[in-house]
Amino acid sequence: MLHHHSRRPLIGLALAAALGLTGLTACSSGSQSGSSSSADCSAYESYGDLSGSSVSIYSPYTGADQERLENSWADFSTCTGVEIVYEGSSDFESQVQVRIQGGNLPDILFVAQPGLLTSLADEDLLVPATDTVQQNVETGWSDGFRTYGSVDGTLYASPLTTGLKSFVWYSPKAFAEKGYEVPTTWQELLDLTDTISKTGDRVWCEGFESGAATGWPGTDWLEDLVIRSAGADVYDQWISHEIPFNDPQIVNALDEVGKILKNDAYVNAGFGDVSSIASTNQLDALYAIGDGSCYLSHRNGSATWDEEYDVAPDGDVWGFAMPVMDEGDTQTLVGGGEFVAALSDDPAVTAVREYFSSATFANDMVKQGLVSANQGVDPANATSEQLENVITILQDKDAEFRFDASDLMPTAVGSGTFWTGMVDWILGADSQDVLDQIEASWPEN
Repeated sequence: MLHHHSRRPLIGLALAAALGLTGLTACSSGSQSGSSSSADCSAYESYGDLSGSSVSIYSPYTGADQERLENSWADFSTCTGVEIVYEGSSDFESQVQVRIQGGNLPDILFVAQPGLLTSLADEDLLVPATDTVQQNVETGWSDGFRTYGSVDGTLYASPLTTGLKSFVWYSPKAFAEKGYEVPTTWQELLDLTDTISKTGDRVWCEGFESGAATGWPGTDWLEDLVIRSAGADVYDQWISHEIPFNDPQIVNALDEVGKILKNDAYVNAGFGDVSSIASTNQLDALYAIGDGSCYLSHRNGSATWDEEYDVAPDGDVWGFAMPVMDEGDTQTLVGGGEFVAALSDDPAVTAVREYFSSATFANDMVKQGLVSANQGVDPANATSEQLENVITILQDKDAEFRFDASDLMPTAVGSGTFWTGMVDWILGADSQDVLDQIEASWPEN
């Protein structure tokens, strides 16, 4: 599972944090998927005999994630006879542009940014989804995912993995000992926070520090409160700049975040006062839950825990979806993911992309420790209770899923002034002033 959230702007610095796959640093060139002599080929019969064909994939994912991905399609490769040649690069964002300019194109790309899909489609480099891919996406994925894989109404890419960011980690053992219950609304979360603080304990462990990407955990907080307090439509308008970044509804959402993060009685357990959030590493803040230093931390649902921690509903650490604003509200989930785009209509490439869009492949991935929101996934195939929990939350048919806002905004904002603005805010700047400054930085074109 991914334990580094990836910020991958089309132009700019690729930075690690937690989404859906583990962003490791080793770079593989020309790796071919493995094979299994005990493969059950019945699931792949419909793809026919692809012996002698080869399909190349270029992707940002390397190291352990590359191994998981290659293991996911190993049986398909064995049963159909297709050779899948995978190349991962930790410098994917810049190198994919170099390869496009040089005409050195792979057959398939795994893309984490909808903005990159739009650019590729505008350059007429992508092959529209086949009827089979469209049907698989229609059946297996929510409207939000279909939208992010489409450009001007044409579906080009099917979803791959999924990351859940609307997630709160806590310690079930500590909750049971104190008699606390998991909240189901934002007000209940505020009330619980206040109740715990009155015992003299600080409640939340939070950290915005993440090297060159410092500030991104703060953007996740604001995104969760925008979509909950203002709604999914306003969230979409905010991303597309149909409303200004400093719209009153966004100011209100940031002030809601401040009810927790700017209260010295609530934060920052084990690290210091409110200002310490700016310098506390985001992973150190998370791990403080397992160490018993605090009760709650807002982080990705696929976060990786060392074996010393019992990750279970009654264990050292567990998690729940960020509560809705009010009882009866539709659950809204913010996250990220990757998409499968084809640059060739060769029959073998078509067969592989159709397999990648299927529930069969989604389950093959989940069995390797990856996360998918495909409705055809059996959560029981997950490799841990933790991932089964995340998949179950993502499969809620009544929930609305939205892509991480900062990843969809112009790079100068999404991985620039939005990050730095959240640091300024946690260090004491006023919500209105910070949002005004970010709005002023939005590119004119």
